[in-house]
Amino acid sequence: MALAACQTGSDSQDEGANDATGDFPRTVEHAYGSTTIDEAPQRVATIAWVNQDIVLALGVAPVGIAATDFGGNENNSTDWFDDALTENGGEEPAKWSETDGLDFQAIAAAEPDLIVGVYSGMTQEDYDRLSEIANTIAPPPDTPAFGTPWDETTRLIGEALGRDSQAEELISSVEDQLSQAAEDHPEIQGKTFIYGTVDPSAEEQISIYTSVDNRPRFLTSLGMEQAPVVVETEGEDPSEFYIGWSPERADELDSDVLVTWAADAGVKEAIESDELLNKIPAVADGHMVLQTDGQETLSVSAASPLSIPWALENVLPQIAGVFTESSDQASASESPAA
Repeated sequence: MALAACQTGSDSQDEGANDATGDFPRTVEHAYGSTTIDEAPQRVATIAWVNQDIVLALGVAPVGIAATDFGGNENNSTDWFDDALTENGGEEPAKWSETDGLDFQAIAAAEPDLIVGVYSGMTQEDYDRLSEIANTIAPPPDTPAFGTPWDETTRLIGEALGRDSQAEELISSVEDQLSQAAEDHPEIQGKTFIYGTVDPSAEEQISIYTSVDNRPRFLTSLGMEQAPVVVETEGEDPSEFYIGWSPERADELDSDVLVTWAADAGVKEAIESDELLNKIPAVADGHMVLQTDGQETLSVSAASPLSIPWALENVLPQIAGVFTESSDQASASESPAA
């Protein structure tokens, strides 16, 4: 996909930052008030996920990012981030683990002049401590933790970097790719889905992602529909990204396809043999997609302008394949015997 021109590397980071087209100083509003940025940021650090992809896609190589501890590659990153960084000549950013929370010392060591956490679970306390290090951009107001949509995240980061027009171009580019993918897959249009985690060995055997989570957003952006049972259960304005579901009510989870994740492919057989979980209609119909590749899950759960094209190439075919196979089987059964 076409990205904003990334000027990266130790010297070119400053040049890239100076490519900002917006006027400075500028004030950015967010959940914890506002942040005034006096000049185009030169050294940008990001926390959580998504943010680093967008900063890079907008032409600024981040100097520090959170390590991708779940779903990452051997570089504690993602293939789409690494490919974009390589393509644009960027240097490897400093990385820190956020498994046990924000590493304020490591963030400070990166010497950022802007910290971006638009997509994150940043608390007021986090914001206060980060702001002691550098100007910090928190999520938008009234947004659930890790609930900022990728396009809103792109727009707010673009505003902070002085790259408003580039952000709009980036959003349009990704939306065009989503529209084209939907057009290329008429078999999924209007089909209902449940995106969740189903595992008979887990303490909570069924978890379902709501409409404020990126996974359902990805499929609805392609013309699919959240299953009515989920829409009814989550209500008009869900504040949580997932809801738990009793296995005893598994048969109520009616949808055309179930998409779930597990660390082991053997979970598929465990689900299908479980006397309660195999009553999920999509499981009974053979319409379950079990993802075991962490990057496949992350490309959708942490959707960004860099990960979405990757997901369209690597994740969408698995889901669309459920309906293609069903159509092929139906055609075969309707064919007259030779």
